[in-house]
Amino acid sequence: MATQTQFKKNILCIGAGYVGGPTMAVIALKCPEYKVTVVDINKDRIAAWQSDTLPIYEPGLLDVVKQVRGKNLFFSTEIDKNIRESEVIFVSVNTPTKTFGEGAGKAADLQYWEKTARDIIKASDSDKIIIEKSTLPVRTAQAMATILNANEKGIHFEVLSNPEFLAEGTAIKDLYEPDRVLIGSRENDKGIRARDQIVDIYAHWVPKDKIVTSNVWSAELTKLAANAFLAQRISSINTISALCEKTEANVNEVSRAIGMDARIGNRFLKASVGFGGSCFKKDILNLVYICETYGLTEVARYWESVVAINEYQERRFVQNMSRMMFNTVARKRIAVFGFAFKADTGDTRESPAIHVVRQLIDERAHVVVTDPEALPNARHDLKDVLDKVTFEEDPYKAAAGAHAIAVVTEWELYRSLDYKKIFAAMEKPAFMFDGRGIVDHQKLYEIGFNVFPIGKMPLKHV
Repeated sequence: MATQTQFKKNILCIGAGYVGGPTMAVIALKCPEYKVTVVDINKDRIAAWQSDTLPIYEPGLLDVVKQVRGKNLFFSTEIDKNIRESEVIFVSVNTPTKTFGEGAGKAADLQYWEKTARDIIKASDSDKIIIEKSTLPVRTAQAMATILNANEKGIHFEVLSNPEFLAEGTAIKDLYEPDRVLIGSRENDKGIRARDQIVDIYAHWVPKDKIVTSNVWSAELTKLAANAFLAQRISSINTISALCEKTEANVNEVSRAIGMDARIGNRFLKASVGFGGSCFKKDILNLVYICETYGLTEVARYWESVVAINEYQERRFVQNMSRMMFNTVARKRIAVFGFAFKADTGDTRESPAIHVVRQLIDERAHVVVTDPEALPNARHDLKDVLDKVTFEEDPYKAAAGAHAIAVVTEWELYRSLDYKKIFAAMEKPAFMFDGRGIVDHQKLYEIGFNVFPIGKMPLKHV
């Protein structure tokens, strides 16, 4: 094992979650002369990072971790010790939406961030660069700098913003080949010197023209705005999908033609049951709250509508199921294919499947959930209704005896299943509700399914 003196710099990340773990693993791989340590108060999570069963599922992540773990990448629960020994500290702690007090349901809950800041003060005995890696409201860095630099030890902390733009399922690729790395700092001598040190880390593998620098407030706002713009595109095409179903237009053809316009582009124009994940809804509502606090009511309402459309699309999906199945799903077995909020991850935060399953349960359906990676999280998300839902890893068993299948996650697995075999084992008439547009609708119709895709006219025998 490498010793402390072998490393040119000690980098610490506080928080071993979806952002901190993968980001630090890639930094360690690309910067072998730096010691990179990830700490967390959760002992089980740290133990998982030290095993071959990582606490998160991300394609390619385990291979990266294995290459550097124990060499220059370390995982620990010794938070104070590692704070003291590190010159650069990334903070990637949870910033959930507040559930209490002013701003409840919209504003970011910063109690964990502030506690971390105070822990850093207590454990530090030298100047440090502190980097916001969590998604935070605009001007949080200023508040954190005020807290940190109010210390009585004479220590200076320079606070920077380095927001992440990772997409779960492709996080390792996104880290290897980012569209951009954004680093925000105060634009004075100390801020720019600190920013240059972080630029040097990423410059080990990221082309200089993709490393963008800004003031710290621009960096903070960019993260919120980027997620809001992406979610807005999804909600926009989903409104068009509803219109397509009424007018016999095909949303795939519409989105393809729209996407060929160079001014628009084709990304995030795929109609679906709705967006999920830890960031989109949370960041939009955070943006809404910030706009409200500055008196920008019309701006706040605009962005709030993006979330409202997403919730409408989730409701509409289940309403269509009920209407097409003779106006009731009560006591009918419904196989929900997929529970993760997207393919290639086990993350279920704000997954449309949560809302779909709960609506089906409210309609008295017998719901069977299948997913190749997300069943443990699904059980946790549905812990209050476990007596009303069944979990089945095998999609064939999940669909056996079902009246309908609802595809809610775009796992590649669901494209290649033997649907003749599945159809034979289902109740008749058999229904397929494709919330992700991934199965061959004409083929399923020819097998005998009544097929109801998002944004297209149904193919039905009944």
